Amino acid sequence: MTASIKVKRAVLIDRPNRFLGRVRLEGKVIEVFIPNPGRMLELMIPGNEVFLKESKAEHRKTDYTMVGLEYNDVLISIDSNLPNRFIKKLLLSHKLPFFNNYDHVISEPRTFEGRFDFKLVGKKGISYIEVKSCTLVESERALFPDAPTKRGARHVRHLAKSLMENHVNQAAIVFVIQRPDAIIFSPNDKTDPNFGDALRFAAANGVEIYPITTKVADWELELVKRIPYELEYFI
Repeated sequence: MTASIKVKRAVLIDRPNRFLGRVRLEGKVIEVFIPNPGRMLELMIPGNEVFLKESKAEHRKTDYTMVGLEYNDVLISIDSNLPNRFIKKLLLSHKLPFFNNYDHVISEPRTFEGRFDFKLVGKKGISYIEVKSCTLVESERALFPDAPTKRGARHVRHLAKSLMENHVNQAAIVFVIQRPDAIIFSPNDKTDPNFGDALRFAAANGVEIYPITTKVADWELELVKRIPYELEYFI
């Protein structure tokens, strides 16, 4: 598999903390920034090949950012910031068929209980959208989260509340699966049953759920397809 010329290949040695990895690059051991707080235990295996993007800057302690890796011949993006940029691009170009009839896209709008990722405004009303980055796939099933996330569960419940109290006309969660090999999505109840409960509560109260798979192209994401979900799946 050919990677973009914008990145370098390295070998993972270990991961001292959530945001720091040690790799062997061109014969030298260096520290790199990992832009993802998730555990990614199935991916962060010593000896795995990873891809680095040069990110030199005065304020940075590391010169490289780990942007992805190859796992079972699948190229996977691990940058948890990328899905929001990807979804914004699709929204601005009106290329997400499950969102329509809007004229304005607002990022990180203030709401009655904090912020959501996006707000759509159109003649038919207002939509709130939350975006979640997903990298964990087991037996072709995408699972979120891969680590407990009280913040994520809180966002989901706030999204449901905004719809139940008629603050918006539509509320939705988009799970951006940063790999193409999933065929179904479920909440990861084994890791975080609280998030699973929040997602089921939201769905029961009208929040729409859209899991989508993507593929990596020049270290940007491309939409592959929307996949079905199963909320009562337990490992």
